[in-house]
Amino acid sequence: MIKINKNKCDLCGSCVAVCPMDSIEMFETYLKINKNCNECMICVHICPVEALTKEDSDRSNV
Repeated sequence: MIKINKNKCDLCGSCVAVCPMDSIEMFETYLKINKNCNECMICVHICPVEALTKEDSDRSNV
């Protein structure tokens, strides 16, 4: 699962522009990743402020 750190995100739109699945929606004050996300990580790598991270979906072994 891709997570957005809303405190770091400056709404530059870089992630929206590179998402091949059109999974990132930009609103006036926040971003939202919808269910079409295939976790390709392009957005994570392109984010200039490192506001996007991949979080393990299985945390039951922690």
